[in-house]
Amino acid sequence: MRNFVPSALIVLLLLTAVADLRAGTLAGVTLPDTVQAGSTSLQLNGMGLRTKFMVKVYVAGLYLPQKSSDPNAILKADIPKQIVMHFVRDITKNQLTDGFAESFHNNTPDAEKALKPDIERLFAALGPVKDGQEITFTYLPGKGTSVQLAGKETLTLEGPGFAEVLFSVWLGPKPPNPGLKKGLLGQLRPLSSIQLRKIARFVNLNIRGNLAHGPDTEST
Repeated sequence: MRNFVPSALIVLLLLTAVADLRAGTLAGVTLPDTVQAGSTSLQLNGMGLRTKFMVKVYVAGLYLPQKSSDPNAILKADIPKQIVMHFVRDITKNQLTDGFAESFHNNTPDAEKALKPDIERLFAALGPVKDGQEITFTYLPGKGTSVQLAGKETLTLEGPGFAEVLFSVWLGPKPPNPGLKKGLLGQLRPLSSIQLRKIARFVNLNIRGNLAHGPDTEST
């Protein structure tokens, strides 16, 4: 019986995680399957969790016209795209801007200098974020990248160049954490229905086997 308990717990945790992925939910945060960006309907490409020192910071969702797992193609394509950051803890303005500054430096050091005025405008528009609030970045060709903080649009930065630099924060070679990038690219796949049935069968067989043999009376 003792051997069965940890196995069953692992399976149940796995099933819960899979159910979350299927429902567009991660770390207790649910994002819609589709959003509207201008006249274009975007679909949820993937979700990822940003952590720092094992602490959950935010859940991000990437929206695209068509799903893609190619980060370079996503960055270079002049198409509508959106990143949603749903925060699961309070963040100060300095923590937020410091995080972006580090990511710009790690992923696009040359563009960081060339687009310094736009980056400074972005930092000026950002503010502290509370648990449950969202920051949304939406790029539309011919218009630019709009910044929405807690439901209020605060800024629009023109041109595709800034959008590529901004989205490189999550899709560049050095994302805040690797799992975040993989999640946004849809590379953390849920199990198939066949795999789920096999897991359920395994759990049922273990339960029946342990019930048939009675409780484990071995001393410890």
